[in-house]
Amino acid sequence: MKSAVNYQKKLDELLETLGAQPQPKRLLLHSCCAPCSSYCLKYLSDYFYITVLYYNPNITDEQEYCRRAEEQQRLIREMPLRYPVEFREGVYRPQEFFQAVRGLEMIPEGGERCFACYRLRLRAAAQMAALENFDYFTTTLSISPLKNAAKINEIGEELGEYYHVSHLPSDFKKRGGYQCSVELSREYKLYRQNYCGCVFSKKEALSRRGTEQ
Repeated sequence: MKSAVNYQKKLDELLETLGAQPQPKRLLLHSCCAPCSSYCLKYLSDYFYITVLYYNPNITDEQEYCRRAEEQQRLIREMPLRYPVEFREGVYRPQEFFQAVRGLEMIPEGGERCFACYRLRLRAAAQMAALENFDYFTTTLSISPLKNAAKINEIGEELGEYYHVSHLPSDFKKRGGYQCSVELSREYKLYRQNYCGCVFSKKEALSRRGTEQ
């Protein structure tokens, strides 16, 4: 039986090597929202020149999309980090998400539909990282306890090989990362949404809330 990969350990080992180098590397960090990126930025900023890519066509509601984009930019402006962080916003085309998950609409949250969404957003990051000669790319998605870190890393490694750019392994929820993101969200008074972003996750969140009431 194949043992599970410890992506946090892999990241620790890589950061130890990078920390001994005279110049920081360039990292393209795909971000789903400001709260999830908060810990990742704090954690990685000593090792990389970071560019945050906000590419999330899965967020079906345009007002929600814009609110999260604005919060991401505000966090970057207000958070003290070792090196300046650049912000990039991808083109907002919700139809790209619906096309990517066609036929998977009825799959429960956390299954193949989510995996297709991971791939959609990670592909955009890998493409930009390769085109602009970044040293690494990764995503904030693994900070969520509801996201499959093994699948995220598997897809990232596959796309890294395809586009010839290094994928930075991650499981940001480990070592209190998720809890730290909650605390940082409170510190910076960040808007913290209660669903991932797509119409399907919103529907499930509303259903759960109705059950709890």
